[in-house]
Amino acid sequence: MRIWSQILLSTLVLFLAGCATKPLIINTETKPKEIYAPEPVKVEYGIASYYAGRWIGRLTANGERYRAGDVTAAHKKLPFNTRVRVTNLKNGKSVIVRINNRGPYIRGRIIDLSLVSAQRTDMIQSGIVKVKLEVLKPIDLMEKSNLKVSQSLKSSSKKKASSPE
Repeated sequence: MRIWSQILLSTLVLFLAGCATKPLIINTETKPKEIYAPEPVKVEYGIASYYAGRWIGRLTANGERYRAGDVTAAHKKLPFNTRVRVTNLKNGKSVIVRINNRGPYIRGRIIDLSLVSAQRTDMIQSGIVKVKLEVLKPIDLMEKSNLKVSQSLKSSSKKKASSPE
């Protein structure tokens, strides 16, 4: 009987190990933290550049002011507020950016990063680098999801306690 329980336990452990998935992607720079599915929706490869200087303070395509310290980027087609992980293929450094502008309009380039995004991927020296873009799928978080349930339980227990039987 003991051997069967060991076999059953081993089988269960192997089964659960097989169910293991890739970890979620967590963007710790935002408040509240954003969580994304482990598999990207879309992947692109190409050349990235960055923009700063005369663009600082100007309006972006979605109506925001461009600030060099924002972790944002310009893409020709992705919807505004799409989150994209940009990985510098030369050094493996990556950053998660929010699309808030259109461009780049130079042939062969697929994304323009803000100054701080370019710094985080270590591309300032070269100006342009080969990158991998991963369009991330956000996972909605329920905040205080049990609030209504716990409140209704409290109110129902108060009603029971106060009602005479």
